[in-house]
Amino acid sequence: MDAPMEKGLSRRERQVMDILFRLGQASAQEVMDALHDPPSYSATRALLSTLEQKNLIVVHSKDSRKYIYKPAIAEKKAKRSALSNLLHTFFDGRPEKLVAALLDPTDQKLSHDEIESIRKLISQKSSNENP
Repeated sequence: MDAPMEKGLSRRERQVMDILFRLGQASAQEVMDALHDPPSYSATRALLSTLEQKNLIVVHSKDSRKYIYKPAIAEKKAKRSALSNLLHTFFDGRPEKLVAALLDPTDQKLSHDEIESIRKLISQKSSNENP
């Protein structure tokens, strides 16, 4: 079964989800305040309502007269879902192709420190799997 965030989110919906993950929870006004070039308040409410209807990506509770929205799934699960979709869509499901694309000097300008950090992560992961 596909994870809820894997498919069907617009750019603006992804921006709203990023805000909700960063803040943990937010009112429509707080989401609107955090958006770059925000839509109107009613459009922001409609966007949150749409997200709530999409496979329980967002849930709300009521605080006095306003709704408070929060992600219905864990950020880690959402990241895994997005990464899985990216891998399968662009890299034939092969992580090594993703890493190769990240390291391609014509596409990315990774610093020496960033490359070393990636090497350390790979080394640590390999050490954890082979005690």
